[in-house]
Amino acid sequence: MRLAPAVFLGGTVGTGLRLGIDLALPHADTAFPASTLIANTIGAFVLGWLVAGLWTRPGLPAWVKATLGTGLLGSFTTYSAVMVSLVALGAAGFPALGWGYLAATLLLGFGAAALGLRLGALHRVLPEIPDAGGTP
Repeated sequence: MRLAPAVFLGGTVGTGLRLGIDLALPHADTAFPASTLIANTIGAFVLGWLVAGLWTRPGLPAWVKATLGTGLLGSFTTYSAVMVSLVALGAAGFPALGWGYLAATLLLGFGAAALGLRLGALHRVLPEIPDAGGTP
């Protein structure tokens, strides 16, 4: 229960950021949901970067992970919005657009997560190795 305020705070910020993308890139139910695709791709990249980079730092408090991962990115990215868009596109008679959207979501999401993991690993903090005696 101690982490609930951290998740709440992150969720509030993530929801606001997501709303900003949705307002900047509005779309009808029968149009390509670019805002959802962009938010989920960005979220996959950032979470990959955090997991491989920041999460590996010794002593990182659990509230930081809860705030950024579960709260902020959990509310910023939305699996449910992907499913609603797929159903809406299919019901509106645009199944090919729905399949294209699903393919783009999967390819960009996995690609962004992989890139985030790779870049996060480059910035990983390694523990210091004590000098065992007299390096010149």
